[in-house]
Amino acid sequence: MLNEEVSKEVLGQAARTVENEVVKPITHFVTEHFVKPTAEMLVDDLKKVATAPGKAIKNKLHPEHGEMKVKDLIRKDQGAQAIDIDGAGLGDFKKIANKYGVDFAIVKSTELDPPKYSVFFKARDADAINAVVNEYTAKQMKIQKEGRPSILAKLSKFKDIVAALPKKVAEKRKEQER
Repeated sequence: MLNEEVSKEVLGQAARTVENEVVKPITHFVTEHFVKPTAEMLVDDLKKVATAPGKAIKNKLHPEHGEMKVKDLIRKDQGAQAIDIDGAGLGDFKKIANKYGVDFAIVKSTELDPPKYSVFFKARDADAINAVVNEYTAKQMKIQKEGRPSILAKLSKFKDIVAALPKKVAEKRKEQER
């Protein structure tokens, strides 16, 4: 009996020691660094929650300028125009339209064997649309006149230039030291 009481007392002291030296510091660290939010964190979270629905609704009803869905483009303002573009000139049109702040939507026609793309676009100013169409057609005419440069031809040209460069002869000397 005496041994049981002594062992219970020793175990109780060990449990209290473990609790005081291990468990309490760990729980304090976790509550301070992970659970207990600061006032700044709460304010930031409230701002995010308060502005998120407004931004989502604004972007859905009035998306920013640039590429968008046809449905959004038609819903946005009046007077959409359309042109047909082949796949090679699509990237050029995107760059030019973004440059002038024109809203546009691209639709791929699947009936044709080489696919054609219909681009619907609109802007607040007719001048912006005219500028986009004029710059795009001028660029396409230039490409048709000169042709697109072949990347393989450019690569072979640069290979020849590099091969023609004089190579520096590395002189190696080893001296024996004693």
